[in-house]
Amino acid sequence: MKSALDRREMTYLRGHRAEWIALLFLVAKGYRPLARRYAASGGEIDLIVMRGDTIAFVEVKARGLMDDALSAITARKRQRFSRTVRAWLSRNGWAADKTWRADAVFIAPRQWPQHVVSAFELEIS
Repeated sequence: MKSALDRREMTYLRGHRAEWIALLFLVAKGYRPLARRYAASGGEIDLIVMRGDTIAFVEVKARGLMDDALSAITARKRQRFSRTVRAWLSRNGWAADKTWRADAVFIAPRQWPQHVVSAFELEIS
């Protein structure tokens, strides 16, 4: 029987692996990584990538089923995510003239990663 600590560690490792898969997938699509696991203001951005003049703040979700991954970004998560994006932007003034968006990459076993461009609206103002 697995303890709660074992389950947390397995969840952490699955998430870490999913982020690497998502990063490799995005790099193959022509994105350049800017940051991984950026944390500030009580939130975290899994990946920050750039292609052309667009910066994508990426939420990675790994679930057993793709449908579960698709429904995993809650309103509360979007609020924390947006707050963390604002913190990143305040520390990276060079990004002010770029286009910003919130993307998501969903990972499920035995399926290609699903990259959703502009998966949700950033609450920047």
